[in-house]
Amino acid sequence: MPDTTAYDAIIGLRCLICGAEYAPDEVRYVCPHHGNEGILDVRYDYATLAARTDRNALGEQRSMWRYLPLLPVAEPRFIPSLDVGWTPLYRAARLGNALGLPHLWVKDDGRNPTASFKDRASALAVVKARELGEQVITTASSGNAAAALAGMAASAGLESVIFVPASAPQAKIAQLLIYGATVVLVEGTYDQAFDLCIEAANRRGWYCRNTAYNPYMTEGKKTAAYEIAEQLGWDAPDRVFVAVGDGCIIGGLHKGFADLLALGWIEHMPRLMGVQAEGSAALYEAWRRGTDEVTPITPHTIADSISVGLPRDRLKALRAVRETGGAFIAVSDEEILAAMRDLARLTGVFAEPAAAAALAGLRRALADGQVHPDERVVVLVTGNGLKDIPAAMRAVEGEGKAVRLPPTLEALEAWLARSTA
Repeated sequence: MPDTTAYDAIIGLRCLICGAEYAPDEVRYVCPHHGNEGILDVRYDYATLAARTDRNALGEQRSMWRYLPLLPVAEPRFIPSLDVGWTPLYRAARLGNALGLPHLWVKDDGRNPTASFKDRASALAVVKARELGEQVITTASSGNAAAALAGMAASAGLESVIFVPASAPQAKIAQLLIYGATVVLVEGTYDQAFDLCIEAANRRGWYCRNTAYNPYMTEGKKTAAYEIAEQLGWDAPDRVFVAVGDGCIIGGLHKGFADLLALGWIEHMPRLMGVQAEGSAALYEAWRRGTDEVTPITPHTIADSISVGLPRDRLKALRAVRETGGAFIAVSDEEILAAMRDLARLTGVFAEPAAAAALAGLRRALADGQVHPDERVVVLVTGNGLKDIPAAMRAVEGEGKAVRLPPTLEALEAWLARSTA
């Protein structure tokens, strides 16, 4: 593991609304001038980082912590034992051929310890909690961030209190319970669980991991951008497609690629393409109208991980798309289910609905002429399909490829003869 970190190169925490800056030990979460809406961005002295960090000397460790020199960690000894990050980036030749894209890659973050991208932020959250001497850490989530935090906390011996909508998939709730988390099933929406979590954390003094509230979550998520660039030989792709709910993941990708550009490690910024479900497309609508004002909605989509009424990291998400010349795209649940099948059958990657939305967005963008066939494209898969088996079964509904037979060769041969006749 590298010896140095970026903690001493932090210039400050800047409010995205008013631009006020704070020292890292001056505020814990948000700008006090704007309450819970005062999202902060961690800012670095890139000249210092560039002078002492060499992209060709990152070491042999295959996890997000190979980028420790670019991460705001004060105490590396508090890093959890689980290996997070350095997930595979597959050249998706068969899928690319089907789409007419010869330069297509799929990054499978479902290969993380708790089977989702959210392990990246949760691992950093556990580090920051331990640096502060906290023993209880909490978050609100539609499922994946909750499981990620519960798993990371368990590996570090911290208690976790998790707030999730009671409608969350059973597989995700099972993860929380098996990790020993205290689980609060909120009879309401994710947005209501989010607000309740912050209120409880403030009253109880628990360390809060919530997206768009804790500024260090973006710093954990940005490591995926580092990996994409390095795995492509430091030649950044032209576009990255990713599903968007709260907006923290796409904001993290933007921060990561911006870091690398400022350091001179890559030569251009990829266009970031945020994909939302049509039933949860608040950011898409704001982007389409050309405004930062996001109108809350009542979300309804099969993709529970991006089912959000009021995206909490909306400022970072909109900035990520606009500053890179990308776009937001809205796709139907039917397109998402089709993308689940295509990812599985043409790449072998099993994605949950929200993760497959990224591919559905790519297909829609191709149909609309937004992507040139010669572009180098990465589809980021953010969660494993085992997170939501009912959705997977719905994706293959009516295909008739499962058959119940007696355990005899004769029965099998008879069925094969009928099915091929």
